[in-house]
Amino acid sequence: MPTPLDSSRPGRRRAASATTERRDSQRTDLLGALRGEVMVFQPTAVRQISTGGMEVETSFPLQLDSLHEFRLTLRERSLVVKGRVVHSAISDVDQDVVIYRSGIEFVEPPNRVVGVIGQFLEAAKHVRR
Repeated sequence: MPTPLDSSRPGRRRAASATTERRDSQRTDLLGALRGEVMVFQPTAVRQISTGGMEVETSFPLQLDSLHEFRLTLRERSLVVKGRVVHSAISDVDQDVVIYRSGIEFVEPPNRVVGVIGQFLEAAKHVRR
C-alpha cells in the first residue's frame, strides 16, 4: 500500500509511521531558526603543498578564516587534515565556470600527518630529478 503524499514537497511521499517509532529520542519542532552546517567532500585540486599548508583550486568559494577538513591521497597514503582558509580569490572564469584559488594553513596537524606529507614531498623531489 503506498504511503500518503507529503503536501510540503510535491511528488514526495511521507515516510511510513514505523520510521518514527524507531527513534531513540523524540524530536522537538522549533519555532525559531536554528542554524547548522554540513560537511560535504567536494573535488579539490591541490596545486601546491608543504607541511604547513597548501594551495587549492575549487569550483566554489571558500570563506576567509573558515575551517575545513581536507581528505588527501598522497600516493598510496590517504589522510584527513584540518585547515584554515587564509586567502581566496577568483583565478579563472571560462563561460559559466568560475575557478577559485585558496591558500590553506594546516591547523595543528598531528605529527603522523606532517610525516606523511614530508615523505610525499621528499619522494616528489626525487621524481623531478
